Amino acid sequence: MLKLKPTRLLKQHFASPHHQLLFYSTSNYLNCHLNSFLSTSAASSTVKSLLQSHALIITSGNSNNNIFISSKLISLYAFFNKPHCSTKVFDSLPVPKKDVFLWNSVIKSHFSNGNYSESFAYYLKMRLSNTLPNDFTVPMVVSACAELRWDVCGRYVHGLVLKSSLFVLSSAVGSSFVFMYAKCGSMGDAHLVFDEMIVKDVVAWTALVIGCVQNGQSEKGLECLRDMHRVAEDGDTRPNFRTLEGGFQACANLCALDEGKCLHGFVVKTGLGFNPLVQSSILSMYSRCGSVGDSYASFSEVVDKDVISWTSIISVNARFGLMKECLDIFWEMQVDGLCADGILISSMVLGFGNFMSICEGKAFHGLIIRRNFLLDQLVHNALLSMYCKFRILSMAEKLFIRIPNHSIESWNIMVRGYCKMGQEAKAIELFRKMQQLGIEVDSNSLVSVIISCSQLGAICIGRSLHCQIAKSYMADNTSIANSLIDMYGKVGNLTVAWRIFNKTQRDVITWNTMMSAYTCCGHFSEAIALFDQMLLGNLMPDLATLLTVVSACSHLASWEEGERIHCYIKEGGYELCQSLVTALIDMYAKCGQIEKSRELFMLIEEKDVVSWNAMISGYAMHGDAKSALQIFQQMEESKAKPNDLTFLSLLNACAHAGLVEEGKFLFSRMEHYSIKPNLKHYACMTDLLGRLGNLQEAEALVMSMPISPDGGVWGALLSSCLVHNETEMGIRIAKRAIDSDPENDGYYILISNMYSSMGWWEEAERAREMMKERGLMLASPKDEAETAVCLVCKYFFHLPFWLTAACSEKTYGLMGSGSLLYPKNEAALHNASIVFSFWPYQLQPLAVQTNCSTLGLVVILRQMVSSSRLFVQVYGSLCSLGISCFMASGDEIVSSVFWYRVHCFRSLLPASQGTEIFLFDIYAPIKHEYNAPVHFDIC
Repeated sequence: MLKLKPTRLLKQHFASPHHQLLFYSTSNYLNCHLNSFLSTSAASSTVKSLLQSHALIITSGNSNNNIFISSKLISLYAFFNKPHCSTKVFDSLPVPKKDVFLWNSVIKSHFSNGNYSESFAYYLKMRLSNTLPNDFTVPMVVSACAELRWDVCGRYVHGLVLKSSLFVLSSAVGSSFVFMYAKCGSMGDAHLVFDEMIVKDVVAWTALVIGCVQNGQSEKGLECLRDMHRVAEDGDTRPNFRTLEGGFQACANLCALDEGKCLHGFVVKTGLGFNPLVQSSILSMYSRCGSVGDSYASFSEVVDKDVISWTSIISVNARFGLMKECLDIFWEMQVDGLCADGILISSMVLGFGNFMSICEGKAFHGLIIRRNFLLDQLVHNALLSMYCKFRILSMAEKLFIRIPNHSIESWNIMVRGYCKMGQEAKAIELFRKMQQLGIEVDSNSLVSVIISCSQLGAICIGRSLHCQIAKSYMADNTSIANSLIDMYGKVGNLTVAWRIFNKTQRDVITWNTMMSAYTCCGHFSEAIALFDQMLLGNLMPDLATLLTVVSACSHLASWEEGERIHCYIKEGGYELCQSLVTALIDMYAKCGQIEKSRELFMLIEEKDVVSWNAMISGYAMHGDAKSALQIFQQMEESKAKPNDLTFLSLLNACAHAGLVEEGKFLFSRMEHYSIKPNLKHYACMTDLLGRLGNLQEAEALVMSMPISPDGGVWGALLSSCLVHNETEMGIRIAKRAIDSDPENDGYYILISNMYSSMGWWEEAERAREMMKERGLMLASPKDEAETAVCLVCKYFFHLPFWLTAACSEKTYGLMGSGSLLYPKNEAALHNASIVFSFWPYQLQPLAVQTNCSTLGLVVILRQMVSSSRLFVQVYGSLCSLGISCFMASGDEIVSSVFWYRVHCFRSLLPASQGTEIFLFDIYAPIKHEYNAPVHFDIC
């Protein structure tokens, strides 16, 4: 009973009717009074009123005597978000009074207010006090472990529960463990617990379905939902709105529109479609699956449209570039009185960026400023991404500087933007600033900066990054490993690339990157072997894989391998997309199967410029200029717009066929398509004119060029001068070439050879001395591991001189010109019956054959005769130099080292086509009687 108190004081404490206490009150009345704080009629209850009631209870002497009143106080303080007051009430109680009911109350007070660690701490105190938990305690404690991701603590509780009968008796306990293991990512343990449960209610099923979805097992989640539907016999196991939310999220993750529609039908049938959460989930599913019509239909069914609903309908429109509709919906939302949040604004900004709506994006940026959304991190990052995609880095930089606090995503967007814009140095500089500021970089940062190092050729920085990665927790990251493989592959360090490839967890991109590295370094056979190894590992290739391996077959000119890959593509059911068909066209053309290329070309319904170029280049490669011109005519009739590569292939074809007038017409035709000729086009025209002896016209063309000629242009003109014995003109042009580029050693070699051919030995020696003075003199053939090349055919020839090659990239700039060291007397010169010429620019073969023998290097050449000249293309293998294939196709040179040894010869063979010529590498690792190439005469 309460002690006597003046009625005046009691009324002063409790002014409101439901807070008034009788003068003489029992503990039951106090209990009912405290319950009034939780009733719906107690809307005016405040913490102050509760504190006043608590004070009265303390002064009445009932605070420590009645556990029900104490429990009510603990719960009420938790209800008013005052868990520390609940703790004080609990701690003031004597230990004998603290039963499981009170322990549950204080644990719940902390759990309901998000103090999960305190909740678990009181559970431990409860166990230390020898108080056993019940089936109400365990779900709260286990859920607290789930929210904290404390799987170790959760397993500890699980072990204690297994020793009792709680797990068997209560489905709530089992459901809480399923939820905890799923939340901690241990789906295997979650399934084990679920399977051992005797009674599986809707809570357990829901925990399992949502756990699968949240852990990236959406297919498994849908399977569990189907199983739940099959075993549902009563309301306890039928899916509720939370279960359906997980199901719709799984369909959205998988873009499984059909399954989503089936689940939608189930919702309509069961009458659960009126739940706002279910309606929002349906709308989100259709939005993420890209079904615009269904999204609008679902959106119209939502009664109370919140910001999430508006965001979903705007997102699906932004995904398909319907930005006008996005703006209309956005203004309609404003009319309804709803304020957009950062997620909605960022969705629209990203839509503007993805579909290059520059004007609308800038205008929306102004709205963002007026609505004070700039400080929202999502909106800020979306704006940075939008301006980077617009390629307006100046605006992105201003935005980045104005915001003081950047997230890691903001830094990553800027680094990635610099990288994509070709400003790799700025990307690396920004990354270094991140490190200086102590910002912890993530995998996205490292991938972007490694790509920048790869493109910039900054291998030292790339290696230092590799060292940092090896010491960090990201050493096993597949994306980082892929970027490192790509970087080392581009600089030719295949050893390190292969080492990383072997250590990493490989996905399809990893295999593709390694194959690309092999292809980039000219190891085409290894790339094909890696593709076969990938198939043995039961890994399904993607489009990038097939394009890479087809390219490798193309460079190898291996018709057998190419046809095998083509058969795999057809049998594997791959869609022959345009890019893949174009790659196959190019491959068959380079393998000499031009008719097969034509068949594939005719299969393409809508041909793009790349497809047309591949077919034109194929005919040009085979010397069939007539067919190449016919394809170009068809291209113009189809209204397809040619590009610079189209005309480059056509000019090559005309050059090889000696079609001067057609070449001139095509060169002038470029102006019709607003295409400015580049250096390669001028080199082709110079070669075309000079090849037929129009040297004056060729020189006039070079002199009238609006751009400075490079080695290819000068080399084409000089080659023509040598072919037509216009030595004086050649010397004059060579001097001009030297004046334009004094550091190019190829020019000095050319002018030296010209002086030697005229018997001007002193001038030739002076040209060599000039090379020495400029530090351009080549080392001796032995130091450069030069290989003497001897010509063998059914005719008899004498080679009374050294035939060497100028191993220099600058020399190769002169169309792979070689260096012929003429004897320094007229008698020796008279015996040199072979006149050395230069490799023509953009050489294309007439046919392709491959023939390897035990003599080391054997390459079959098929001649293409034009204007008494022999043009060849080489395929084969040179094991002694570690090179697997040599081939030139267009301006594609796989092994420049070998092409320095391949030359064009004039006045060598009869003009009949089909003569086979064999080149032998006499320095190959074989045993025969020849040890030196000097005066090497064979038949």
